[in-house]
Amino acid sequence: MTEAKYRQANVGGCLEATVEVLADGSTLIRSTEALRWFPDRLTDCLLQWAQEAPDRCFVARRERGSEGGGERSGDWQRISYAQMLQRAQAVGQALLDLGLSADRPLAILSDNDLEHLTLAMAAMWAGVPYVPVSPAYSLISQDFGKLRHILDTVTPGLVFASGAAYAKAIAAVVPADVTVVLTEGLAEAAATGLLAGRDVRAFDSLLFTRPGPALAAANAAIGPDTIAKLLFTSGSTKAPKGVINTHRMLCANQQMLRQCMAFLGEQDEEGGPVLVDWLPWNHTFGGNHNIGLTLYNGGTLYIDEGKPTPKGIAQTLRNLREISPTIYFNVPKGFEEIAFAMDSDTLLRDTLFRRCKAFMFAGAGLSQPVWDKLDAHAEVAVGERVRIITGLGMTETAPACTFVVGTNARSGWIGLPVPGVEVKLVREAGTDGKSEIRFRGPNVMPGYWRAPEQTVQAFDDEGFYRTGDAACWVDPGQPQLGLLFDGRTAEDFKLSSGTFVSVGPLRAKITLAGDPCVQDAVITGLNRDDVGALIFPRPDECRKLAGLPDATPLPEVLHHPVVRAFFQALADRLWRESTGSASRVARLHVLAEPPAIDRGELTDKGSINQRAVLSQRAALVEALYQGSLADPFLILPRPG
Repeated sequence: MTEAKYRQANVGGCLEATVEVLADGSTLIRSTEALRWFPDRLTDCLLQWAQEAPDRCFVARRERGSEGGGERSGDWQRISYAQMLQRAQAVGQALLDLGLSADRPLAILSDNDLEHLTLAMAAMWAGVPYVPVSPAYSLISQDFGKLRHILDTVTPGLVFASGAAYAKAIAAVVPADVTVVLTEGLAEAAATGLLAGRDVRAFDSLLFTRPGPALAAANAAIGPDTIAKLLFTSGSTKAPKGVINTHRMLCANQQMLRQCMAFLGEQDEEGGPVLVDWLPWNHTFGGNHNIGLTLYNGGTLYIDEGKPTPKGIAQTLRNLREISPTIYFNVPKGFEEIAFAMDSDTLLRDTLFRRCKAFMFAGAGLSQPVWDKLDAHAEVAVGERVRIITGLGMTETAPACTFVVGTNARSGWIGLPVPGVEVKLVREAGTDGKSEIRFRGPNVMPGYWRAPEQTVQAFDDEGFYRTGDAACWVDPGQPQLGLLFDGRTAEDFKLSSGTFVSVGPLRAKITLAGDPCVQDAVITGLNRDDVGALIFPRPDECRKLAGLPDATPLPEVLHHPVVRAFFQALADRLWRESTGSASRVARLHVLAEPPAIDRGELTDKGSINQRAVLSQRAALVEALYQGSLADPFLILPRPG
């Protein structure tokens, strides 16, 4: 068999590690490569590139087309490094004039856009923390519970939103004495009366502020431990927590990334790395990792307003037909949509692979069939594969801690520590032999904002951050192959027989086996005789399978014979392929009611909160084990 050929890309940093078994039985893992110098402040990178490459595009977004509407279909509106520095200084002075500080920070409610990034750069330049908040908490939530919690926690001095769509949430949650800044829609917002009596300003008015001595003094006072942003977790188990992100964390992590992916620091005639990216800036992957590596390495970020959904992917595909990234990031569902689109779109395929040196995914496991399809497309397009990179990181670690950058990686691998990060594997009682992975390093948070008790609980006695994630060796005999993600220790449970059920791998197995009609599965069975699953279907895919119109109600879709046959086949397959009671799914219930963000069942990232679903749907779980054949959405496997 001929060995696969891969496009050349300079990597390092996390290829080798030392492994030490400590006296208490835990394992300490470190990269063999030391962390090199990094700047004290992320804004030093903005100044560097504004001086070295002033006319280079830093960020671009499509202008709204002449037909208007929600989709931007015009040419790219670009902001150079020199222009962004000028904008950051003007707006930074405006923030200081409004009295913003760590106690009265900037809250940003909107999606990724040029104004959002300008405000972020301005806040960091002025030493004012900023707080990017999920737009879902304003636009999808009905009770604004998470938005209220976040704003009550941070007590903002200014709230920014892109338009009048946010007026209802602002009126409900933001104190009346807090200044509101909107990009557009001021007249529309005024017409609603929701923001009457408030200080409401146009974003463009901030750009005309003249920087003065106060800004220079504030900027000079910024150091490595200055708070750059407060980034809230998605609240998958409890209320969102405000993670303190310092300049040291952000800069250290970017240097870690550069050492692992050295090609990021390479400059060609077009500059540094080129990204086409939709990942939301209120999350650490998009907001820290991707903006950070663009800025740190003098790259260009094209804001993609698409989404990894059957409908939203169209904008992403359009952008990727036009712009060739040098590295491409997405979640597994996005890669799946793109991989299948390339089956019939050679322009998309050829443009995407023209100069791309690596793909990277995070947030969930990439299925091996999609992985293989991406490899096949690359070989057809450019005669060689593009390496697929992944790892493990989180909001509390800025985010990257481990990476697998070699060409032998497989789905589920998370690699070895990046330079500067110490990894500790700790086996605790009650986890059926699983080891929690813990992190220590300059990229780890100092704590949660205004939450001292939660901060203390987050660290062990040696200062390692306790992730709640489990990891194990890919091959204990070959530790240099790195680590494998082993689920969440807090999600796992025991059956009545005492058999331990590992929830993470079982959810992944069900989702993969149920592709494309299964969004996620919630595993049941705590103290019961067997394992069950609540299945969240993908309504659009189920309608497509049954050949039904888009407006068909979900209960009707799930009753369709073709759809029922699909889920019956899934139940049969899961039963047939099980290796014991811990992996044998004895009953499925396909949910006709979607997850609700206000009940905590759905995070702002679109992922399912296992614990919240089990709590909110306790009666349904009980009914699942009564096995009533009258339940129209119950699917029992046919062992034969």
